[in-house]
This record gives sequence, C-alpha cells and structure tokens, in this order.
Amino acid sequence: MNFPVRWINVPTADGGRGNPMNGTMMSGVVTCAMYGQGKRLADVPFEHCAKQDCAEGQFLWISLYEPEEELLRIAQQHFGLHDLAIEDAHNAHQRPKVELYGDSLFMVLRTAQLRDEEIAYGETHIFAGKGYLISVRHGGSLTYTDARKRLELKPELLQLGEQAALHAILDYVADNFFPVIDEIARELTEIESHVLDATLDRAVIARIYHLRQQLLGMRNAVSPLLEVCSKLERLQCPVLTPAIQPYIRDVHDHVMHVAEAIDSLRAGLAAAFETEMLLASSRQNDIVRQLAAWAAILAVPTAIAGIYGMNFDHMPELKWEWGYFAVLGTIGTVCSFLFWKFKRTGWL
Repeated sequence: MNFPVRWINVPTADGGRGNPMNGTMMSGVVTCAMYGQGKRLADVPFEHCAKQDCAEGQFLWISLYEPEEELLRIAQQHFGLHDLAIEDAHNAHQRPKVELYGDSLFMVLRTAQLRDEEIAYGETHIFAGKGYLISVRHGGSLTYTDARKRLELKPELLQLGEQAALHAILDYVADNFFPVIDEIARELTEIESHVLDATLDRAVIARIYHLRQQLLGMRNAVSPLLEVCSKLERLQCPVLTPAIQPYIRDVHDHVMHVAEAIDSLRAGLAAAFETEMLLASSRQNDIVRQLAAWAAILAVPTAIAGIYGMNFDHMPELKWEWGYFAVLGTIGTVCSFLFWKFKRTGWL
C-alpha cells in the first residue's frame, strides 16, 4: 500500500532553482562537470554538453533539480534518452525501479530526510550511459554535492567512470536513511523509558501511531530499493562492469541494514503500545477489584440497616437495651474481617 508523499522543496546547491553558467541562467541545472583520469577536469555549460567529446575514461556528470520538460527534451536530444524514461523523469511519483533502454540505464530511487519531525520523501531519476550520468531530483531530496565530494576523494574509484558516479548516488541515498532511523530510534527509547513509569497520555500514544505510519512509509520506500540493488547485481549492460559489483553489494548491505532497522523499530513501537495497553488493562482491573471489595464491605451495613429499617413491631432485639451496640459491633466485626480478607488477597 502506498501512502501519500509530502513533497518539500529544498534549495539547490547554488541556493536557488538555477545555476549561472557562461553568463546565462539555465533553470533546473545544478551542476554539469567533466570527469576523467580519476578527477574532476572542468565544469561544462549544460548547453555545450552535446559538443563535448568524451575521451576514453571520461564522462559528464549532470545534476538537475525539478527541471522543466523542455530541459529534459534537450538532454534527450543530446544523449539519445528514451521517451518513456523522459516521461517518468518529468512526472515523478514513480516506484523505485531499474530499466534498460538499449545501452542506456534508467533508474528511479526514493529518498527521505527528516524535516520538522516529519519524513519528507523525494525522488531521484538517473540516466546512465557511455560517457554520461544525469541525475534528476524531485521533492525532498538533498543535493548530491556531498556525494560528488566523497567520490572525488577516491580517484581509484572515480576512474571506473559513470558507473562510479551511479554508485556514489546510490550509496548516498542509502546512507541518508540512517539519520531518519536514528531519530526515530531516539524517540522510541524516550517512549520506552516512560512506559513502565507512568501512564502515557493521549499525545504520546498518538505519536507512537504516527511514528509507526512513518516507518511504514519508509518501508515502502526502502523495500523496492532492495530490488533495485539486486537487479543491478544481476543486470548485464555496458554501464556496469564486474569492477563495480562489490560496491553495489555493499550498498545492498546498507539498504538491508536500513530495512532490518525499520522492522525492528516497528516491532519496538508495537511492543511499547501493547505494553501500555496491557498496563492500562491491569490498572483498570485493579480498580475494578478495589471497587468490588469495597462494595462487598459496604453491603454488610447496608443489608443490616435495611433489615432493621423495616419497622415491624415484633422484630428480634428491637426492645433490647444493648441491641443497637450489638448491631454496630456485628457490622464492625464483619466489615473488618472482609477488609482483612480482601487485603490479604491483594484486592485492596
């Protein structure tokens, strides 16, 4: 079951929706750079990408953020991208998947980040082919500037070309699930510390329910990512070589870790909720037992007073001088015995 996604617009690396290049403003383009020989060679204006001749071992890494359809059509003409992939990248709200269109790889990833105690979901669409990699971000997705920097610090990995950039994005997306998991785990620890100490109020119970819904949404985002990693490990295409497979498997392990953490947190929240319900039921049973015990104790004087309140002329001890005190003594004795009995059994 898919839940509605709350889209949150985040600024691009240059603080807006565009990037000044060569004196012009190309809306939607965040970064466009040429890589080769294990390093970043130069920044390239997007409109000049078609004129760039990538030598062996070189590739273009282009980052776009919520581009207009016209910009995607330009990219399609430059790199020969498939119509269906362009349509998916423009419309967003796609399920994570991997598609192979000839020699071009198209991939959809779901991203997540924590904003104001809410999980903001986004999407990243990746086009990868010989000599290029294009990432298209939508919604609550962090910029991949950090992913670029991390990859640029590993020249030996960067020499693998566009497949190294693809791995860098995939790894960055997987790693960004962990801060969300850690924050939910912190909240769960705080909730668990109060479960046995005091009754949880309505707000805390509502928070438990909300966290479980958030984790369900994360599970819907992470589970398909496992399928994506598995398919990348088996996929035969020019973009992926055996050299990158160990890195893909490492990402698969990270995603598996996230999926297991989500299941563990959901189980923990369910346990906290069930424990609170059991404790509430136990407290309710204690109150019912106490009320029943006091009702039984008070039934004795009520019954005796009711009998002697009938005012018949020929009732026993009605004219006895000590009758009143005898009745009070009997009531006190029976009530004391019942109180001792209920106290001994734990009802009071």
